[in-house]
Amino acid sequence: MHNSYRRRGGEDIVAETEIELLLNRGHDVICYRPSNVDIKEMSKGALAMSSLWAQKSVNEIGRMCDSFSPDVIHAHNTFPLISPALYWLAAKRRVPVVQTLHNFRLLCPQAMFLRDGKTCEDCLAKIPWRAVTRKCYRESAMQSGVVASMLMLHRAIGSYRDKVTSYIALSEFSRAKFIAGGFPSNRIHVKPNFVRSARQPNWDARQGGLFVGRLSEEKGLHVLIDALAKIEKLETNQDSAIGIRVVGSGPLEDTVKSVFRQNSLGQMTSVEVIDLFHSSLFSIVPSTCYETFGLVAVEAFSCGVPVIASAHGGLGELITNGVTGLLFKPGDAQDLATKLIWARDHPLEMRKMGKAAYAQYLNKYTAGENYNMLLAIYNNAIATTQGGIYGN
Repeated sequence: MHNSYRRRGGEDIVAETEIELLLNRGHDVICYRPSNVDIKEMSKGALAMSSLWAQKSVNEIGRMCDSFSPDVIHAHNTFPLISPALYWLAAKRRVPVVQTLHNFRLLCPQAMFLRDGKTCEDCLAKIPWRAVTRKCYRESAMQSGVVASMLMLHRAIGSYRDKVTSYIALSEFSRAKFIAGGFPSNRIHVKPNFVRSARQPNWDARQGGLFVGRLSEEKGLHVLIDALAKIEKLETNQDSAIGIRVVGSGPLEDTVKSVFRQNSLGQMTSVEVIDLFHSSLFSIVPSTCYETFGLVAVEAFSCGVPVIASAHGGLGELITNGVTGLLFKPGDAQDLATKLIWARDHPLEMRKMGKAAYAQYLNKYTAGENYNMLLAIYNNAIATTQGGIYGN
């Protein structure tokens, strides 16, 4: 089950790759994938009701269960066209539900613990009324109220506590946040995402940095731009400039084009991105929000590229400073500038980190390793349901 986003992003990619992983291992998989593209055809009232309890989706999923008889339901994004009503349908049919926690939506209406470009945990383990008064979701009090109402309704009736068999957190950091938010610790399993390595890395003839991701504020592009401006003021020799290429689309496209010019490459295919990784000395992930994991960082690892990243959230856990990349203080452009200069001036050390990053990829983030972890979680959920998690 996955409610696709209007702009294809990391959650969509993960859902697709896990489906492919299961199909390639001989499992029978059917998908229910409503898209947020369809939201424009809905009235505000209908969308609000769907967020609280999507009866249309419940009916359609019920018919799918009748014909398919699933052993397990794996939910990715359920907001807003599937809703937590899915959990009640599954409980009624005694089908175990595994829910991947891709973001922090079930703890924070804004989903990223981010406000005004800074970390905000004011709604963690609390009634999220502040999110409504501050218009945290899409800068709208009404829409923020709908999300907050969804959270409070389903906390009150036990949807998250009693009806989900198992949760998948993408990092220990993410797991700890959900436990702090009141989720049952014994049902939250840590399983990172994975990527497939396209080819064996060659560490020769690499230069410059690469940013890949959504061009939006929470991804820290303004921090990167400020860092490059500081370096430009400090160093007047154009030959020593740090070449950064930027791949992606989003609300900051015009800003990125004006700053990076010919190095603003727009949206590219996955094959093209892999080629860029293999020619880069390092990757940059300067997110100001907490990342639950860091899929782009693992993609870089799979190409033998070390990562310069914000030292918080899943990124701080994923990257070992000085071993598989460099960490800098989140939001600190001066600290990032220092790390970028060091990376440029120490190419041999960066290549060494790239080799360590690739070794870590092989050890933790391959498809085979991930498949074993996923099946263990499924089997545990099935056994738990047979043991009576749903009660009466």
